[in-house]
Amino acid sequence: MNGFDRFFRITGRGSTFGRETRGGFTTFFTMAYILVLNPLVLGSAKDKFGEQLDTVQLTTATALVAAVMTIVRGVGGTLPLALAAGLGLNAVVAFRIAPLMSWDDAMGLIVLEGLLICVLVVTGLREAAMHAVPQPLKQAISVGIGLFIALIGFVDAGFASRVPDAAGTTVPVQLGSTGALTGWPMLVFCLGVLLTVGLLAVVLLTVGLLARKVRGAILISIVTMTLVAVVINALADVRTWGLTTPEWPDRLVDAPDFGLLGEFSRFGAFSQAGVVTVVLLVFTLILSDFFDTMGTVVGVSAEAGLLDERGRVPNLGRVLLVDGAAAVAGGASSASSATSYVESAAGAGEGVRTGFANLVTGSLFGLALFPTPLLTIVPLRAAAPALVAVGLLMMTQVKHVEWDRYEIAVPAFLIIAVRPFTCSITNGIGTGFVAYAVVKTVLGRAKEVHWPLWGTLALFLVYFAIDPVEQLLGAKQRPGGERTGRPRGDGGGPSVQTSRRRERFSPAGPLPSRPWRPGPPDRSRRPPSGRRRTAPPPPSRRPPRPRSRRRPTR
Repeated sequence: MNGFDRFFRITGRGSTFGRETRGGFTTFFTMAYILVLNPLVLGSAKDKFGEQLDTVQLTTATALVAAVMTIVRGVGGTLPLALAAGLGLNAVVAFRIAPLMSWDDAMGLIVLEGLLICVLVVTGLREAAMHAVPQPLKQAISVGIGLFIALIGFVDAGFASRVPDAAGTTVPVQLGSTGALTGWPMLVFCLGVLLTVGLLAVVLLTVGLLARKVRGAILISIVTMTLVAVVINALADVRTWGLTTPEWPDRLVDAPDFGLLGEFSRFGAFSQAGVVTVVLLVFTLILSDFFDTMGTVVGVSAEAGLLDERGRVPNLGRVLLVDGAAAVAGGASSASSATSYVESAAGAGEGVRTGFANLVTGSLFGLALFPTPLLTIVPLRAAAPALVAVGLLMMTQVKHVEWDRYEIAVPAFLIIAVRPFTCSITNGIGTGFVAYAVVKTVLGRAKEVHWPLWGTLALFLVYFAIDPVEQLLGAKQRPGGERTGRPRGDGGGPSVQTSRRRERFSPAGPLPSRPWRPGPPDRSRRPPSGRRRTAPPPPSRRPPRPRSRRRPTR
């Protein structure tokens, strides 16, 4: 173990093997929902040719990418930051990109996005952009992350929910699903929060575990409330627990299915959707992935106490390079782009400081390759209290923001507030950066803004104005239905959906509110590529692509 200690600097960073192990388990339990949710998001959508991805294969791909890249991040970056398929990004792939092309082409765009991110890292541009962020704004990013993951916990548990427009009220969110707390699962969540954050929870524990600084407080809370949920589920008539039900499985182990590995096309998207559309889609993916990772890396590193005196993340170049490689791996396995998970802050709340915790988290994802419900038996109501408690811990950094300096206070407030209110890390960082540059310019101190921030500002202006930009470039239809911009020489191409879908909450951004109802996979037919279809296949997987539209001569 001395070799592990020296390599990961466990003792040097003031941690222990026991603490790192507990933190690795905690991080896994708080993000294990992705093993269920990612197959639901991707498996419920159809591509341009009516094909759907198999949910069993998606589960295997999701677990494989999370396991491999989390371990690589721990070894290469020596930071306790786990990776998995990014929510929000997978929704963009499923409901915006796939309808324009085949699944192979859509995953090829993810691979392209990851390669471009790696180029930005190798050239030093991505690291320069992160170093150019002032220290007070990095602290605001950490605080915003805290509020964001607390909101994730409240929404995942059903403690807070969006009020449907049909309710006829101006209140955007409400308590519970009906304005009141109901059901046994809600009791599990509330008891878990009380047990975790240190209030009077149960008779035997007069003071909560976190307030007493009990070792493994968050993990103990998750395990305890999972056992409570198992008992309640066995004795009471619970309508639903959400994605996972706390019950003993009938079968402990199943065989993985690697049929989706390598199923991607590198350049097929350009011929299917056009160059302009593909460029805009890749730009959106890169920007979202870029700044989601920035916020997560800074926030979790600050919570773990790993930032140096200038507020910089150790081994940042390797950390960002692994993030780009994770996007490539996600696309190459059809699991969507993999990115750093903000739920890693739950492990930081347990006191982890090194990448050794990633070995534990990645190993648990590796066990999930053999889909055993024992690893996903933890209901969201039992894991969500950990996110609320970590949000509390990260909020303490708000005292370091210089609120009496308005050139700092204004962008810091926007970073903190916009992130949870829009359910997007990228939106929070973008509005804060824009406000910081504007305030500095108005005060006549524009030279204090580093050049990477000006470049970032230009990208964010395009990001926030992406809808009119797409219309001007002819990559999107106007609401009336007519196509904007100069038509292409081939007479058009695939139409782009412009109907406004209602949005709902997800941990990484808005998801379309179309219901997820993936039917049972049809295992009777398998395409030549090895990919299973869950719907009857069309007459041809992809229509032929003629080199010319000229009619053949007789």
